[in-house]
Amino acid sequence: MMESLLIANRGEIARRIIRTAKMLGIRTIAVYSEADAGLPFVREADEAIAIGPSPARESYLSEARILEAARKTGAAAIHPGYGFLSENAEFAEAVEKAGIIWVGAPPAAIRAMGLKDAAKELMQAAGVPVTPGYLGPDQSEARLAAEADAIGYPVLIKAVAGGGGKGMRRVDRAQDFADHLASCRREAAAAFGDDRVLIERYIANPRHIEVQVFADKAGNCVHLFERDCSLQRRHQKVIEEAPAPGLDAATRAAICDAAVKAARAVNYVGAGTIEFIADASHSLHPDRIWFMEMNTRLQVEHPVTEAITGEDLVLWQLKVASGEPLPKSQDEIAVSGWAFEARLYAENPAAGYLPSTGRLDHLKLPTSVRVDSGIDEGDEITAFYDPMIAKIIAHGPNREAALSKLAAACAGIEVWPVRSNAGLLARIATDLDFRAARIDTGFLDRHGESLVASEPDETVVDRAAAALSKATDGDPWSALSGFRIAATRDSRVRVRIDGHLHWGRARAGLKAKTIEIDDTMVLFDAGNAWSIGLPKASEIEANHGVGDGAILSPMPGLVISVDVAEGDPVAKGDRLLAVEAMKMEHSLRAPFDGIVGKLQVSPGVRVSENQLVASVMKGEE
Repeated sequence: MMESLLIANRGEIARRIIRTAKMLGIRTIAVYSEADAGLPFVREADEAIAIGPSPARESYLSEARILEAARKTGAAAIHPGYGFLSENAEFAEAVEKAGIIWVGAPPAAIRAMGLKDAAKELMQAAGVPVTPGYLGPDQSEARLAAEADAIGYPVLIKAVAGGGGKGMRRVDRAQDFADHLASCRREAAAAFGDDRVLIERYIANPRHIEVQVFADKAGNCVHLFERDCSLQRRHQKVIEEAPAPGLDAATRAAICDAAVKAARAVNYVGAGTIEFIADASHSLHPDRIWFMEMNTRLQVEHPVTEAITGEDLVLWQLKVASGEPLPKSQDEIAVSGWAFEARLYAENPAAGYLPSTGRLDHLKLPTSVRVDSGIDEGDEITAFYDPMIAKIIAHGPNREAALSKLAAACAGIEVWPVRSNAGLLARIATDLDFRAARIDTGFLDRHGESLVASEPDETVVDRAAAALSKATDGDPWSALSGFRIAATRDSRVRVRIDGHLHWGRARAGLKAKTIEIDDTMVLFDAGNAWSIGLPKASEIEANHGVGDGAILSPMPGLVISVDVAEGDPVAKGDRLLAVEAMKMEHSLRAPFDGIVGKLQVSPGVRVSENQLVASVMKGEE
């Protein structure tokens, strides 16, 4: 076994690798950028070395700086984790050339699986089923259009060097093919420096099923069963589970055998994942499941496989990289129970999934399930890296039990002032269609609006009213309770929730979980976080009689333009002003036809999240 290990990564996966390496008595070495100097993985490693500024290209993607860190610290091995340099064949070769153990796939295998067209041709030769399509070298528009016609619409145009959903277009009609092809090529050239494409049959109800494979240097290769990663948003996974629901024994055997065959075809070593696309319009069957691509690294979602098999995949990686045989043979690996992994992100689903950055002043993660996190309370979420806060992993004896544990765990998450998708995850886990496994990769597109809590429901409003009434010693008058001459006093309470005014009732016995941070009261409910308070004078003025016409900034940023004046008539959808945040411009538009009320900002002013910036009044008001 190696004596020391440098982790060429950060955050959650670095902590995960450090945990297993320390268990094996291996000295751990962390590398970190300026932005990450205070994060837990830096403290938890036996040694840590700075490798550069915050931007990834100047730190975690700098091969020279990481190799220099390995030389300085005498690292015997390098583990790349996932992302960054984990699937960079040139870096893997440089590591091995330096006499350092590479805890990853062989460079030749990384290259073989790095281009979608070459990988599919290799899989076809190995007898692995691939999606019907065109993979040829003739990239002329005429040839590609002819192949699309032959396959039959709808088709997918995909960048040969693509990944992460970039360079991918669905085309439904022949007359739209040329425009989509040109767009796809531009995006692929910009993202990958390669504008070549392939054409595939579009699967109307696709399921994303992947198989975990493992091979050692002696040629032994096994699978650790499958995972279902169909719950995605814009081709990014949100919740994964293992095993895949609805997969019978014969189909499971067929897909897992195909995965092992694929790994053997490239003389694979280490941990890898063979990804398949399945046509879920009917029951899953081997002749409707096709090879999509291979990820030549450890996957983000590997914990669900660990949960159902009881194996430590990082331990397997370290043993195999040290030249040891696989810890178990195929007949010794079995499935026990069911597992889910939910990705907790720093983002605001109610604001179009805008990323959320800042200091985590309050962070409460579940203790009843496994949590893999790269940050602690008080740490900073920056704009430089992936916005993942944690992975929530729930395991149970069956799917229903595991899903119930996941739902409860996500509902109890508390994050502030950074926004998170915890409420979305909790709602997904209790959704009737998801619980019945009626899923495909379009699930969130169809259900998104019902799963995102863009507005507080009646219970949340009443809980806010109860909390504020209690905070004012139970005096409803101080909470702006209504007074009416010669009539029963209105028991409703006027409250502010995330900048909007609502009427709620402080019902007796209604419990509310709240905290107070920096003079802000925060209400937590089913994974969602709401700032609550009594109305401010400016908000009462701006909201008086205007219904939902209060315009709030969805994120902290800089006002770069104001396109209207007070009193201007506007139509629904007209742009009122624009805010720039994280190098992206966000337009704030009129919610309905009306008249511009009071403008609270001007160009050049910095605004905070949920700050009132303008109002629109309906004509009759």
